[in-house]
Amino acid sequence: MHRTIVFVVAILLANAGITQAAQQEKKDGGKEPAATSARNTSAAATDNKPAAVPATTDPAYVIGAQDVLDINVWKEPDVSRTVPVRPDGRISLPLVNDVQAAGLTPEQLAATVAERLRKYLNEPQVTIIVTAINSQRVFVAGEVLRAGAYPLIPGMTVLQALTSAGGFTPFADRKKIHVMRLRDGKQIELPFNYRGVLKGDNSDQNIKLEPGDTVVVP
Repeated sequence: MHRTIVFVVAILLANAGITQAAQQEKKDGGKEPAATSARNTSAAATDNKPAAVPATTDPAYVIGAQDVLDINVWKEPDVSRTVPVRPDGRISLPLVNDVQAAGLTPEQLAATVAERLRKYLNEPQVTIIVTAINSQRVFVAGEVLRAGAYPLIPGMTVLQALTSAGGFTPFADRKKIHVMRLRDGKQIELPFNYRGVLKGDNSDQNIKLEPGDTVVVP
């Protein structure tokens, strides 16, 4: 008789435990545990990271100080990141610490980073995109709406620089624009007739700008 009572009590306790678990599951709405949910959210955020927008697609572009680089190491999110090039021309990355970036093309820098990472990772695949060009600038001065310094986009011409500056003020002399350029230690002036260039008469004056050029609108 005693054994029968114990057996019945055990069954009742087991049923109570099952009922409580079912009620808790219903209360939670079938949600995953917090830790699992957090891991899934983190993974989804990594997978959905927006693709970096390149500031230049020129493979010959030479990285300079203050440029911003998006460094992606395939399947290694802890190493991948967006970093600025410091004034000393170097960048800092996990595992490899400081790496010289200025003076290299993105492809050359990617090869350097990959070589340094081989001590820690198996065949790392590194992609580097220049997302902001801050090292190479040109200047637009004088009678323009937005005088100042502008990033030198590869292939940028005088006309494009003037467009970036917002165009002219009413007092601008569009026929006597010139580019001031330092060449062999001497400053030279290169003429630019805006009206002539638009008409096609002086298209050779719409030259490609070089770092440090100043477009002057009198």
